[in-house]
Amino acid sequence: MPQARAATSTPVAHAEMANAIRALAMDAVQAANSGHPGMPMGMADVATVLFTRFLKHDPQAPRWPDRDRFVLSAGHGSMLLYALQYLTGYPDMDIDQIRRFRQLGSRTAGHPEFGHAAGIETTTGPLGQGLANAVGMAIAERHLNARFGDGLVDHFTYVLAGDGCLMEGISQEAITLAGHLRLNRLIVLFDDNGISIDGPTSLATSDDQLARFRAAGFAVTRVDGHDPEAVAAAIEAARQSERPSLIACRTIIGKGAPNKQGSAATHGSPLGADEVKAARETLGWPHAPFVVPEPVLAAWRAAGDARRGDRLAWEARLGAAPQRAAFDAALEGAMPAAARQALAELRAKLAAEKPKWASRKSSQMALEAINPHWPELIGGSADLTGSNNTRTAGLKPLDAGNYGGRYIFYGVREHGMAAAMNGMALHGGVVPYGGTFLVFTDYCRPAIRLSALMEQRVVYVMTHDSIGLGEDGPTHQPVEHLAALRAIPNLNVFRPADAMETAECWELALDARSTPSVIALSRQDLPALRADADQGNRAARGAYELAPAEGGAARVTFFASGSEVEIALGARERLQAEGIGARVVSVPCFELFFAQDDAYREAVLGPGTARVAIEAGIRMGWDAFIGLKGGFVGMRGFGASGPYKALYEHFGITVDAAVAAAKERL
Repeated sequence: MPQARAATSTPVAHAEMANAIRALAMDAVQAANSGHPGMPMGMADVATVLFTRFLKHDPQAPRWPDRDRFVLSAGHGSMLLYALQYLTGYPDMDIDQIRRFRQLGSRTAGHPEFGHAAGIETTTGPLGQGLANAVGMAIAERHLNARFGDGLVDHFTYVLAGDGCLMEGISQEAITLAGHLRLNRLIVLFDDNGISIDGPTSLATSDDQLARFRAAGFAVTRVDGHDPEAVAAAIEAARQSERPSLIACRTIIGKGAPNKQGSAATHGSPLGADEVKAARETLGWPHAPFVVPEPVLAAWRAAGDARRGDRLAWEARLGAAPQRAAFDAALEGAMPAAARQALAELRAKLAAEKPKWASRKSSQMALEAINPHWPELIGGSADLTGSNNTRTAGLKPLDAGNYGGRYIFYGVREHGMAAAMNGMALHGGVVPYGGTFLVFTDYCRPAIRLSALMEQRVVYVMTHDSIGLGEDGPTHQPVEHLAALRAIPNLNVFRPADAMETAECWELALDARSTPSVIALSRQDLPALRADADQGNRAARGAYELAPAEGGAARVTFFASGSEVEIALGARERLQAEGIGARVVSVPCFELFFAQDDAYREAVLGPGTARVAIEAGIRMGWDAFIGLKGGFVGMRGFGASGPYKALYEHFGITVDAAVAAAKERL
């Protein structure tokens, strides 16, 4: 384990270095006339200790794989992160970016945005998400350490969380998972300032956070967050712990602002010109706005450069390591050729055997083909492994006794699972997928949205995708969920119709390097609809003609996804028998279809035909295919408890209903 470095040898005092953070934070917020100066000013001492004495990073190589991760879960305090990046010399974060805080086109957004500047490890702002992301990063670190050893993977994940992060429910899911897995490379720095937007936190909470974290399996301590030596001793102890650690740092929000510190007035508003002036006097900081005197900046830059030797030594170890090729492949994250070949062989087998499987079973068969050939795939489920079919032969549990395992039992922690998978994807070296029921995407949604915003390849395996799940009833039957998920930008929502399409959708999801995917899968068996494995990945175009009209021009086009494609084919057969030409378009993915060129989309939509869509969900979104006057056979309200075939009849999602809808429009 790398040792902590001694405090900088420069004569610049800790207080001056911390005050540089405070000054930049209050100046940037004042210039923007919006923002949150209180947390950066309050946590400046803790951050100075961390970045000058402990954090293993190199601003000149911000994507160094074995760097420590620093996650600002309390993302509203973004100026703390931006100030640290500028001061330590990250090339993406010059003083002009600090001056342009919260301005359109700057890298210094109101809340940290992954991808805007190297060194921003994750997008934070929705409180608690960063904490759960950090758990995922710590999981990835321990897993890769088990695989590649201390010489290549040996780093910590530090996360700064505030009172709000710990009030959010996701925090409980995250910390209990971390404690259960004994993620001792995770260190939580709690900004224990006792202030929220509304005022003292005592207005809303009286939790004993140390007792709570201790119960979750953390090592815990409380320190004066303005005593650098106490902070340093606590961090050093946490680094030696066999458990994840919480350091509650008692701080004064807005420290240095003499008339407002310690109050909610510093939380989410500029201090005001008079208070900024008074703070300069209180802090002994006579410098103009955005000016950091050369000795202070030089001391910070020296701190930023201090671990360059560690990085160069690591690169030398990597160059000599026998696992070099495997390590590079893990970070690259591309689907191995052997996995792609296994999928091709599976499709050929499906074409020959035409199995009648629930698509959740088809999904498992796709994973059975892929997993042996792709060691970076890490699966899991939120206590529904046997229902989601996410675990395949040979996948051992990833747990505190075996970080080398590739399957995580997340427990009933859907939100925590989704956010942890984001952290794993952000960390790199692993490709996460995890399952629950589609209806529980409601519990995952904030993290799914951030997967899309951050352009992370995370695969959400969502089974029991409609009233087809049957007797569990309307609480578990997703009705509005497909529409709600399709509304999220940069999220591919797949709903395959049979085993062939399911294999194709898995290939597409895993090839989408900058887009997360939801794969919605049935509980009930579905017939094999295709036997054309030699025609490439037809689902890749989002929608395609599955069955053309016969004996003349098409007068009707049926559109359907998933389990309802079978109904569309039955309706087509009925109309064809009556001499009415009808065609069926399978729609496994709206998003990929909308990305096709105009000519393809127009041909698939079937100009001049009556259009009917069939899906066991609400109509929302389907008008892009059928228009306002098109027919829709689906749900108009919530479901009910009963055998699934009876439910389809009860709600009128039948061949008869589809035929009637088509004839009404001829």
